[in-house]
Amino acid sequence: MKYLKRAARTAEADQSEVSAAVQKILSEIKINGEAAARCYAKEFDKWDGEIVVSQEQRKAAAAFLPDQLKADIHFAHDNVRRFAEAQLATATDFAVEILPGLTAGQKQIPVSSAGCYVPGGRYSHVASAIMTITTAKVAGVSHIAACSPPRPGVGIPAAIVYTMDLCGADIILNMGGVQGVAAIANGLFGVRKADILVGPGNQYVAEAKRILFGQIGIDMVAGPTDSMVIADTTADAELVAADLIGQAEHGWNSPVWLVSSDAALAARVMTLVPELIEALPQPNRDSARAAWADFAEIILCADAEEMATVADDYAPEHLHVQADDLDWWLNRLRAYGSLFLGEETTVAFGDKTSGPNHVLPTSGAARYTGGLSVHKFMKTVTWQRATRAAARPLAEATARISRLEGMEGHARTADIRLTKFFPSRASTKRREC
Repeated sequence: MKYLKRAARTAEADQSEVSAAVQKILSEIKINGEAAARCYAKEFDKWDGEIVVSQEQRKAAAAFLPDQLKADIHFAHDNVRRFAEAQLATATDFAVEILPGLTAGQKQIPVSSAGCYVPGGRYSHVASAIMTITTAKVAGVSHIAACSPPRPGVGIPAAIVYTMDLCGADIILNMGGVQGVAAIANGLFGVRKADILVGPGNQYVAEAKRILFGQIGIDMVAGPTDSMVIADTTADAELVAADLIGQAEHGWNSPVWLVSSDAALAARVMTLVPELIEALPQPNRDSARAAWADFAEIILCADAEEMATVADDYAPEHLHVQADDLDWWLNRLRAYGSLFLGEETTVAFGDKTSGPNHVLPTSGAARYTGGLSVHKFMKTVTWQRATRAAARPLAEATARISRLEGMEGHARTADIRLTKFFPSRASTKRREC
């Protein structure tokens, strides 16, 4: 393995400063409720209008958008919904007889309420509304709240409002940042207090979710988006370069990595990338330029196995394989948020329209977790039922193990059942003594 280009920086921020600022906002909103949330909306969002988006405003958003854009949003929504429905089919209840008379099982129960955060700073993240709200709806969540940063004097962009409404948001808040997260977590402005909060956001939103975890559930703590392309001698350098820069435009600290077994292709990509960056509009150009300069890496490997090993070590959020024998890669790779196989697909398809969720683990978290799915909105709970005949061996073993552990109270809950259910056994035990 050889680095042709190595990152000058890692995607780190002054976390202590961020954490202190976020904790202050969360505490004030928890104590002072809606009044504090409104103050922060005015300070950070520059918004002092209505917080809850009305039904009339939802209808106005639909009327404002061109038909082609609405058709595209419906196309993406349908694909995400179908994929989520297929996931739901894998979340099954079952019952099994563990031993004669003892039956145990599991049930899948959706959470009662969910909050979906939809970013809306530099870009109108219509796709994030689709990914989060649609998936919660398919999972069977009965109350879905959504929030997004309003534009000063305008509110949430019409395309986002339309998408939130289409996907099934029960209530929409003109509120972004930590204050939006806190409003949903605390059940303000008519929101049913969230059981889980999901969706991407900046470092302040991510930190708010981290602090609130435990009080409510979250999908994950996400850092800057990252992406890796694996390319062998069969890859097209122009496609590879475009795919790298397509992800680098997310932000100045969004890492992109190329892992290749072809030195000539890697060199060609290094030549093409600056040209592609300079052809972008602003602010995308500055974001991509900074990300490529400081965080991008190009790694030359000897063969497919070494490339796969590097990919597993990095555990990228997005992993795009542009190489021969795609089935081999599908079976071999072990650590990624979402996998894109072949040059006919691209990460942008997954980000926007193709179906699998784009809320994915970053910063190497794909080593131990996957992305947002219907399963995140559901609880797998267990149950058991026993006959009296089955209770006897269970009680006997439980009493002995409990006493071995020194837990006499546990043992006596088993003993009392033996005495009540099997009095002849108790008499036999007394005679044995």
